[in-house]
Amino acid sequence: MNTTDTSTMSAWSRETYGPADGVTLQTIPVPVPGRGEVVLRVLATGLNAGDVRLLLGDPLLVRPVFGLTKPKHPVRGMEVAGLVVTVGPDVVGAELGERVVGELVGGGGLAEYVTVPAARLVPIPPDVEAGVAACLPVAGGTAWQALDLAEVGLRGGAAPRVLIIGASGGVGTFAVQLAALRGAEVWATCRTRNAPLVEHLGAVRTLDHRTSPLGDLPAEHFDAVIDIAGGMPLHELQRLVAPGGSVVLVTGDGGPVMGPVPRMIKAAFVSVGSRRVRPLAATPRPEVLAKLLELVAEGRVSPVIEHEYPFAEGAAALAHIEAGHTVGKVVVRGT
Repeated sequence: MNTTDTSTMSAWSRETYGPADGVTLQTIPVPVPGRGEVVLRVLATGLNAGDVRLLLGDPLLVRPVFGLTKPKHPVRGMEVAGLVVTVGPDVVGAELGERVVGELVGGGGLAEYVTVPAARLVPIPPDVEAGVAACLPVAGGTAWQALDLAEVGLRGGAAPRVLIIGASGGVGTFAVQLAALRGAEVWATCRTRNAPLVEHLGAVRTLDHRTSPLGDLPAEHFDAVIDIAGGMPLHELQRLVAPGGSVVLVTGDGGPVMGPVPRMIKAAFVSVGSRRVRPLAATPRPEVLAKLLELVAEGRVSPVIEHEYPFAEGAAALAHIEAGHTVGKVVVRGT
């Protein structure tokens, strides 16, 4: 087995649940790969709203999985592009010195090195920057899976009309581009100031549902509704969908204890009939990530990066996400 030269590394860590202002730069051991794992020297980390939810331990329902009284993974960051520097036993498909990208198990991206199962990794094309690649595994993958669940572009026939609610965030900016690539007529909601960006990405019409309520839209107007923002009653979302269409719930909004579970249960009940409401449980999909990288390399998809932070400002990057209203993605560059 190959090994790295250093025994310790810097990492942005918080040992207890709480806000980003409690995250500090610490010196911790360099991880050792287990069977089927590699160690990456982190080149870039993409951050998401989900990183802040896990930082806060919100909702309480996640804590039995991610740590009952304190986080099992005190270092946040789920999307990582890196250089393979150590190869563990029985690794197939990853080589020393290769640039790769993937979704981590539990977190760990805001560090100099991280372990990841080799099966989750995809090589980065030569012309794709590491910071761009690091935007794709969670945000891009979630958008892709949401459109698949809604069968956008999978049925054939006339171009589907799709409404994307919350189109200016990390998942939303990918969802608009991918839906347009699938031939959809994309309508999107976002803040008024973000409308030019969302229209540039492929939306034919934008609206700010704070000033133009979705209830004013005609009934049965869409083949699919992708709800990323949350907060809308399910019956209002169903009203917008034509018979045979779907509402896909990407958002994890809900109460502080159960989170989205009550809304998911309600979705199962209201889905009886021809207008289905489908909660999305996105999972790591390396085959989807490979397709996204191909689209980026071809210039057909472009991640929207609002801000790139140096590694020395990792806590500030998390605080920016925590403050809300991020447009597109936030990336932290490696050391």
